[in-house]
Amino acid sequence: MAAFAEGSPCWVDASLPDVEAGKRFYGELFGWTFGDSAGPAYGHYTQAYSRGRNVAALAPKPDGRMPTVWGVYLHTSDAYACAARIRAAGGQMIMDPQPVGPYGAAALAADPGGAVFGLWQPGTHHGFEAQQEPYTYCWAEVYTRARDAVDAFYAEVFGYVPQDQYADDDDTGGPAAEYRVWSPPGSRPGTDTAVLGRSLITDAFPDIMPAHFLAYFAVPDCDQSVATVQRLGGRVTADPFDTPYGRIAVVADNQGAVFALLSEHRVKTGT
Repeated sequence: MAAFAEGSPCWVDASLPDVEAGKRFYGELFGWTFGDSAGPAYGHYTQAYSRGRNVAALAPKPDGRMPTVWGVYLHTSDAYACAARIRAAGGQMIMDPQPVGPYGAAALAADPGGAVFGLWQPGTHHGFEAQQEPYTYCWAEVYTRARDAVDAFYAEVFGYVPQDQYADDDDTGGPAAEYRVWSPPGSRPGTDTAVLGRSLITDAFPDIMPAHFLAYFAVPDCDQSVATVQRLGGRVTADPFDTPYGRIAVVADNQGAVFALLSEHRVKTGT
């Protein structure tokens, strides 16, 4: 298994009110199968598999007041040192690093804009056994209003190499909504090496939308998967639209956890 670069997304999980309902939803949408619950010692964590390889997990919310959400975990070789960098760079630790049995160490943090993300320092559980394939994780973005503070934060904590991208404004001919991609330290910047994106929460979004991470899952046919989401009781928050990277939609499952679907040419179709 290839090692993850520092700061690369290496795992995702969904915190849900009803894990059994989540297994039915994602089992039909993505064809996932599921392992047994890890039991109370590990929060009844349930691994999800695509063609026998672990690709995500579902977990029951320990408190009903907590959000129903897909969480994104960034790889670190030392969660304790990374937590210190997060504090020094103006972020906050929501949950300090703690061991998760032999599997690794986990932590939860918030960047200066308020977007929450996880840290994962691997033990026996390294992270995705499959990604960038149909019905697996393929991309993640952080949405923020605090552009400058957030850009400086991730550069300091993870050493990301940035590349800015602009869309042409059809009305003025000038640059429109800014988008940034981050590549691991020491790599050449650009979409071919990028591991994470940063998008701005503009006036086009609801005022109440918080800063957040958005996980993308690869699908062969975005429109067909959107139809399946709706049939299973989920909802569409952004209808399918075309981008230079493929066709994208943003949806929520039947319990409210938001994620994105992407059918695009970068997704590998082989094993």
